[in-house]
Amino acid sequence: MFKSCFVTIIGKPNAGKSTLLNSLVGEKVSIVSWRPQTTRNIITGIMHGDDYQIIFLDTPGLQQGKSLLGEYMSKSVKSASVDADGVIYVVDGSKKIEEDEYLLIKKYSETIKIPFIVVVNKVDEADRERLVINMLRFNDFKKITAVVPMSALSGKNIEALNSELKKLLKEGEKYYSEDMITDKNLRFMAQEIVREKALIYLRDEIPHGIAVNITRYEVRNDGLVTDIEAEIIAEKKSHKSIIIGKGGEMLKKIASSARKDIEKLSGEKVFLKVWVKIREGWQDDYSLLRDLGYDKKEI
Repeated sequence: MFKSCFVTIIGKPNAGKSTLLNSLVGEKVSIVSWRPQTTRNIITGIMHGDDYQIIFLDTPGLQQGKSLLGEYMSKSVKSASVDADGVIYVVDGSKKIEEDEYLLIKKYSETIKIPFIVVVNKVDEADRERLVINMLRFNDFKKITAVVPMSALSGKNIEALNSELKKLLKEGEKYYSEDMITDKNLRFMAQEIVREKALIYLRDEIPHGIAVNITRYEVRNDGLVTDIEAEIIAEKKSHKSIIIGKGGEMLKKIASSARKDIEKLSGEKVFLKVWVKIREGWQDDYSLLRDLGYDKKEI
């Protein structure tokens, strides 16, 4: 008898949702950085067991949509919870959990009519007193199925979370083959990896308002080499020189690091070329957002 279930991962920006997904799946399927808005699409990750399969849906951080991109991200969170078998809400346990987030968790746990697990993440960065305070407050929430303190980065206490997730399994079909860890294609993953490296290396120099567009993704006839061309899209002209860097060093660093990760993921030799393109107001440009894969109509 094979079992399966779908689990949605939600939470505020920078709580560690994508790191948790990667830890659960055992491979990197969702990009990670310290910046808000790192995750913009719903990312599917697949955990395989001997007789079960858990499909995770990693969502953008919960926030108010102030642009078309923000609206797309907010709608993604809501749609990912429809027909799910359970929800994981991730909180940053290294910080004080503010009252508005407690109220948000209470609201979600009471309105979502499926098992609701709270993961208190980053416990290895939290002092004991703060962790105890954060944990005790959840005792008042009767609709929460379980509260699991853990570190998604180190994997500490992940077995306790896995134990709770297995309770959600029910008899069902195998949705994906054993060799699949995500339903996203390599073109999409290449786009996300280039964006991740830009976010990491640019740090405070460029706001989160950048995107990446893959303009060419072509596997050569021998099937062993892939040619990729990508555009880093920025909102302001002043950002272009920063992204390129002195003598092109920053752009080279981003491209080189991205190429290595894409090669590791695809198992192929990759030739990657990256340019910088300025598109002012791109976050409110519906046509461009659709081309970049952020289309609300498809959610």
